[in-house]
Amino acid sequence: MIYYSGIKTINDPAERARTIKGIKSLRKALNAEIPARSMSDSLLMATWNIREFDSGKYGFREEECYYYIAEILSRFDIIAVQELREGLYPLQHLKTLLGSWWDYIVTDVTLGTSGNSERMAYLFDKRKVNCTGLAAEFVLPNQKGVDVPPVQLARSPYIAGFHAGWAYFTLVTVHIYYGDSVKDDPRRVQEITDLAATLAKYAPRFSGAPQYRPGEDPVGSDLIILGDFNIFNRKDVTMEAITKAGFEVPEALQAIPGSNVDKSKHYDQIAYLDKLKRLKPTGRAGVFDFYEHVYRLEDETDYAEARKTKPGRSFKDWRTYRMSDHLPMWIEFGIDDSDAYIDTLI
Repeated sequence: MIYYSGIKTINDPAERARTIKGIKSLRKALNAEIPARSMSDSLLMATWNIREFDSGKYGFREEECYYYIAEILSRFDIIAVQELREGLYPLQHLKTLLGSWWDYIVTDVTLGTSGNSERMAYLFDKRKVNCTGLAAEFVLPNQKGVDVPPVQLARSPYIAGFHAGWAYFTLVTVHIYYGDSVKDDPRRVQEITDLAATLAKYAPRFSGAPQYRPGEDPVGSDLIILGDFNIFNRKDVTMEAITKAGFEVPEALQAIPGSNVDKSKHYDQIAYLDKLKRLKPTGRAGVFDFYEHVYRLEDETDYAEARKTKPGRSFKDWRTYRMSDHLPMWIEFGIDDSDAYIDTLI
């Protein structure tokens, strides 16, 4: 649950009434589409690029937006968030709405024109998920015998280790360079290729799971990449770069529609390396289309006053700066190995 009491402090009666109506609609849909959270049996993982969060490019988000975003996030145990901007208020405010048992870890600001002054973060429920202490930004290594250093990714991927139930897992969240609006932009292809190949080659070094003794392999740990890859179609060379390196998209995610607003592009992905050791896909996954419930096209007249401060954008585009131009993607994993462990005690 989230803290709803702040809704009564929304001064505009119309916005307050709209927020209550929107939350009730979201709750009904989320209850129907997202599995119920469990404290020990399963883990609900999500990734969401929340557009320009919160740059104020078309006016800073109103409280209405934050309540909708928090309601959606509250249905998962851990969420990788991309496209955060310089100010940390959005994360801090979400944590307040979600409750003191939630926490986040976040990168610094990506400098340079290609990085767009963005951050990436993990938001997680501490009652269920613990950070192992591993948290670092990914840097491509120099190649042996090559004097020229590699071109780094425009936005450094964020690596972090987590523990939930019986499972240890390392997440690598990304926001891959977009470039030209074509399916095979050269730099985009190169970034995905370099990322996937390097992670696959050095996978054991990215584990945050405990080791028995120095030099020994850590306790079984799973490596998952997730985030905004800007992949147009799962048959494109960009997707092939991930699968060639040994990463696999869970079956439950292979059949779902795209994660952009009109569901025509497969920008967002969740993929694991080799066979999973601890996390067990339950077969339940998807994207959640919040625009079926809030900021609907038929609601355009309700936002006429709010849009006056930044005219010139269609409502369809303007609303993506209130919520996002990406839909959250999620997957459920089983994390209870009690029966298997008990069998070993015979």
